[in-house]
Amino acid sequence: MQIPKDAMLLRIFIGESDRWHHQPLFEAIVMKARERHLAGATVLRGPMGFGAASRIHTAKILRLSMDLPIVIEIVDSEEKVNAFLPDLEEMIGGGLVTLEKIKVIHYRHERPEAE
Repeated sequence: MQIPKDAMLLRIFIGESDRWHHQPLFEAIVMKARERHLAGATVLRGPMGFGAASRIHTAKILRLSMDLPIVIEIVDSEEKVNAFLPDLEEMIGGGLVTLEKIKVIHYRHERPEAE
């Protein structure tokens, strides 16, 4: 699979406890991106954050939160990312979705080591 050098970064900010059809929303989004043959997705869990409601979510012991911040990053062509946006609109309740134009420097499958 090739990604054009001029591509898009889709970044999705949600909470760890968000759900879609009884499964974690972040898993559902990644599986939908894979189903749509997007180039790749990465899920990052944040130790602390806040959103539109200004409520702090943290992993500190004294303020144990079961709803840590989750960021999903997806990179592909502008056309493929734009085609994926209606799926997200259906899946995401609260959260933040951003798009950035990026330059892809390196994207390839790891080659087996030469023996």
